[in-house]
Amino acid sequence: MSSPDPQVRGARNPSTRSAVRGPVVAVTGAASGVGDLLTRRLAASDEIKRVVAIDERRGDVAEAQWHILDVRDPAIAEKLRGADVVVHLAVDLDLETDPAARTAYNVRGTQTVLTAAAAAGVHRVVLCTSAMVYGALPDNDIPLSEDAELRATAEATGVGDMLEIERLGRRAPRAHPGLHVTVVRPAVLVGGTDTALTRYFESPRLLVVAGSRPTWQFCHVEDLVSALEYAALEKVDGEFAVGCEGWLEQEEVEELSGIRRMELPSAVALGTAARLHRIGLTPSPAGDLAYTMHPWVVSVGRLHDAGWRPKWTNEEVLAALLEEVEGRHTVAGRRLGRKDATAAGAAGATVALLGTAALVRQMRKRRGL
Repeated sequence: MSSPDPQVRGARNPSTRSAVRGPVVAVTGAASGVGDLLTRRLAASDEIKRVVAIDERRGDVAEAQWHILDVRDPAIAEKLRGADVVVHLAVDLDLETDPAARTAYNVRGTQTVLTAAAAAGVHRVVLCTSAMVYGALPDNDIPLSEDAELRATAEATGVGDMLEIERLGRRAPRAHPGLHVTVVRPAVLVGGTDTALTRYFESPRLLVVAGSRPTWQFCHVEDLVSALEYAALEKVDGEFAVGCEGWLEQEEVEELSGIRRMELPSAVALGTAARLHRIGLTPSPAGDLAYTMHPWVVSVGRLHDAGWRPKWTNEEVLAALLEEVEGRHTVAGRRLGRKDATAAGAAGATVALLGTAALVRQMRKRRGL
């Protein structure tokens, strides 16, 4: 397994920053997750003059200049003055967040950051969405060109938000001449993440829809952070994907993971997923299943042309994911407690998809019924 990049371990002495001729980079969502890792990496880089960190709480990177505020607050424009580049990572993709509230936050936050960046004289904003925006469809090329049409719909978790964020990014340069927007689209992100796709590997069986053609391409968070640094340093621009080289077929995933498959007809799988989500028993809509059924592997040619290479392979990222989710038990996208997880394991493949009895018991207990 690849080791963490040494650049994120420590930062230079702040007194040396005045001599650096590189850009001033602002990071939103800097206190946690990808934002925290990127802030650390930029603070350690000899190519960055100064890091401005923005979040609703202060993070641990002492070398950054911190501003505590909500990205939806128009006052953010004043905090961005003097920045050359903004990397916008304050996006909520939590499976448990109310979808309407999540969308409102993500769209308003992106709108505010783009407008504030233009007002502050920032010349580039970097947005991070997902390769899911290409859509998972049976006739997709393998791999998809980075210029491929975005054919996703809003039926999967967070994808509608990402499509809207990209739409705002395309409009911004027309509304604000002189502002450039870069869009980074990672494959299945792994490394401290919790998504419908990482939860797929927490199930006692890997659901395979009959007649589908699943392919898997991963992106370790360390590789995403290094790609975001490339974007912040303007070594690559436009819209580009980031992920491991190549992909894994479903059979390879099963062999590497040691988790057996459960194959079901499409109507049964999609219908059950839709019903469970409709009555509030699972956080994942039926649209999430498409990304485990059809290919959405992407080329990373633009990063390659810029000299970037991933440090992780698909096999290594899958191993890291399996280690990370060990001990977690998910049925139909919902995490189970120990008692229900034991029942799911005993019941085997049927519960792995349907899980209705365990989930209903859990919901009734929560409601005091």
